[in-house]
Amino acid sequence: MKLQALAALFAAVGAANAHGLNPRHAHIHKRQDATTSTSSTGAPAATQTTSSSSTDSTSTSGSAAAAGTSTGTVASVPTATGSYATMSATVADVPALSALTFGMPSGPTYTATTTVAAGYTPSISGLPDAPAIPGFVFKTGEWPAQDRAPPTDSDEVKEWLKELEGFDIPNLEPTTDGSCASDLQFAQDAANRGWWTCGGYTRDTDIVACPDKLTWGVSFDDGPGPTKLTFFPSSKLLDYLDKKDISATFFVVGSRVIEQYLSGHEISVHTWSHTHLTQQTNEQIVAELGWTRKAIKEVLGVTPTTMRPHTVTLVCLCATMMRVHLFDHLDDRVRAIALAMGLVPVIWTRTPAGTFDTNDWAVAAGNVNGEQCVEKFDSILGNATTLDTGFIVLAHDLYEITVDLAIGYNLEMAQTHNPAFTLMAIGQCLNIPTTDLYRETNTNTSFPYATKVSVSGNGTVDSVTAADTKGSGTTSGAMSLQSSSLFSLVAVAAVFSLML
Repeated sequence: MKLQALAALFAAVGAANAHGLNPRHAHIHKRQDATTSTSSTGAPAATQTTSSSSTDSTSTSGSAAAAGTSTGTVASVPTATGSYATMSATVADVPALSALTFGMPSGPTYTATTTVAAGYTPSISGLPDAPAIPGFVFKTGEWPAQDRAPPTDSDEVKEWLKELEGFDIPNLEPTTDGSCASDLQFAQDAANRGWWTCGGYTRDTDIVACPDKLTWGVSFDDGPGPTKLTFFPSSKLLDYLDKKDISATFFVVGSRVIEQYLSGHEISVHTWSHTHLTQQTNEQIVAELGWTRKAIKEVLGVTPTTMRPHTVTLVCLCATMMRVHLFDHLDDRVRAIALAMGLVPVIWTRTPAGTFDTNDWAVAAGNVNGEQCVEKFDSILGNATTLDTGFIVLAHDLYEITVDLAIGYNLEMAQTHNPAFTLMAIGQCLNIPTTDLYRETNTNTSFPYATKVSVSGNGTVDSVTAADTKGSGTTSGAMSLQSSSLFSLVAVAAVFSLML
């Protein structure tokens, strides 16, 4: 995580005032007023028992949870031909699909446009008591090294480890590298471990889908990027989302988190160094989540109540076929630690017909081209109409090429699809009050757990929920516990790593 970039941002923030806010914010507030209800109750994450013939596949198995039901099959991706090979975007500054390949030239420059003075109180729909934006100043030596696993012997980590006290953390041995092939014994026990990678096993506390049919939960990981405060693919993306009246959930990286937050999009926790959480010790997991949580609070003044684990996806190109292996670093041990720290896991939809991963990252990595990427995802969208529920999609805004794929093709296809999909942020599709997406304004007395924590890691209880401070709140809605199951909660997660 490059907090130097955060310092550069707040140098600009301190020199401006609230009157310099991007006009897109008011537009997004109007959209949120029309789509979000702060009094509605959420629906549980859709689950379905399915079968699988492999422990390392994109289908679910045993008691694994999936969104909805489908009779479709996973389509292989041949070399793109026909309409995909000649497809062009109707969105300005997005190249033809055939030009979206690894090493493509950069497009026009998009710069940071939002400036706000430290102490400014955001005006965000559904969040009337949003804390003021802090005056964050980066100081060398106070934060772990960027893009590296943080140490576990710091005073902050020792303090955060106390949050696990009183919770039943499963005694599961860390995995080798998060893949099924490297841990055959663990893969065979995936159902008991709740391991998403090997069989798609989920728990009731996981957020895996939007409840309403034909609803697309829009989310982006690993951005914003590349920085230097001169070019932001995320600015290009935010402009598009504003014009199309679409809210999204951002698992963000770096300094542009403030732009996304003030624009009315949802923010959540990812990890500090983009590491494989199932590989880590309990102490290392706490450090990854704790430092990211602290960074978001330092910059925005709020602490998310959700998280998304880092995922590794490997692509095998066999002749003309693209095969995808997804390694989501989430099992019962990682879940328990995250929940003890007040963070609900958010993943994306996985069904027997396919996993709702755009595979945009594979184009940026040079593994496939844009035509193959869009053709494969188009086949997944076709299967989405057979689901009983909506779905959550994985995409990325770290690179210009992944943003171009999103705004020029994938999101456009969703809006012109017959039948059309409804696109919205994950919290909105689950009818979660915006207040409950952040610890400081959360009014839910049941969940996340009402433990008082020290987000700063200095031993002072500096983050309590609104329910804690007001002594009242709702026990209904997307985050309440009923019987032994948890109604699905969602927000958006923040990554804060991999900045260039």
